[in-house]
Amino acid sequence: MHVGYGVIFQNPNNARSDVEVYQQELRLAEMAEPLGFDSIWSVEHHFTDYTMCPDVLQFLTYMAGKTTHVKLGSMVVVLPWHDPVRVAEQVSVLDHLSKGRVILGLGRGLARVEYEGFRLDQNEGRNLFVEYAELLINALEKGYIEGGLHLKQPRRDIRPYPFRSFKGRTYAAAVSPESMPIMASLGVGLLVIPQKPWDTVKQDFEVYHKVWREVNKTEPPKPMCGAFVYVDENKERAEERAFKWITAYYHTAMKHYEMTSEKFGSYKSYEFYSNVGKYIARHGMDKAAHDFAALMPWGTPDQVLEKFDFIRKVIDMNGIMCNFSFAGMPYDEAERSLQCFVKHVLPELKKWQTEPLAEPGPLTMPAPARAA
Repeated sequence: MHVGYGVIFQNPNNARSDVEVYQQELRLAEMAEPLGFDSIWSVEHHFTDYTMCPDVLQFLTYMAGKTTHVKLGSMVVVLPWHDPVRVAEQVSVLDHLSKGRVILGLGRGLARVEYEGFRLDQNEGRNLFVEYAELLINALEKGYIEGGLHLKQPRRDIRPYPFRSFKGRTYAAAVSPESMPIMASLGVGLLVIPQKPWDTVKQDFEVYHKVWREVNKTEPPKPMCGAFVYVDENKERAEERAFKWITAYYHTAMKHYEMTSEKFGSYKSYEFYSNVGKYIARHGMDKAAHDFAALMPWGTPDQVLEKFDFIRKVIDMNGIMCNFSFAGMPYDEAERSLQCFVKHVLPELKKWQTEPLAEPGPLTMPAPARAA
């Protein structure tokens, strides 16, 4: 099993200085490779204390220089907020700097505050994502970018030319069921964060697998799963603190995404999310946060392994990304949970036999050879 370390740079209610958050989160991230993690991940967000990583590729470039062999994952680059030409260039540079260690994760974004901050119509979010994803995927495979209904991009080379294919190491976050056939048609794997009933997740995967086989004529790739993890050898303490911090995290998510607002889920192609708002309205924010926490792998080492095993049986993932520091928990507490995981959980996960993550293969259309 591939096991990654996630970094999200949260600063709820600005309880700390942003300087302290970055210093501490980087300190923990730099421990990931020596502790035995296989990859380091972060996610793009803007403008609030929810996640202070506005440029995930810049963060991963820093980590490329601080590490030697771990893979570097974006969970996610939000394509509608970017010029896809620049994303293609930045990804190619990072892959060169890291000698092919990039795992590219893409998404379309959900928060109104972020779309409005970039002066974009959120009703166009899905259309922009699909167009930009197609342009980006083709650019990284062919070495040039061209086309697009909205973008109308003139043909331009991506320099430095991509030197390895991103097929098999490109993923996308998908929560709504309508996203499943889109991601399958794009030929990208799935990034999953547990946040809805597992029976519903199974139905989503059935759609994804069906469309993948129809479009790509191959077997679909195994997904990767992200999780908020809390581990303690004492069962009672583990449960008390896990629910304290994981529910606190979900409250930060509800605030950032304005899940209780009438506008949440009102934009075109985001209608699925209105069900989340309705659920919160019926049951309350605390119950919604409790339900989210119940899906996560927390508890004693054995309990955490049992939960990961359950998730594996549902979605058959071959990689996980674990977040240990979130919701403003003290950094010594995050590190204690991390060290407990490394001592008792990580060695067992590494024994689980599963299909390895795809390694960078040759490009379909190799870049031109250097002139003599």
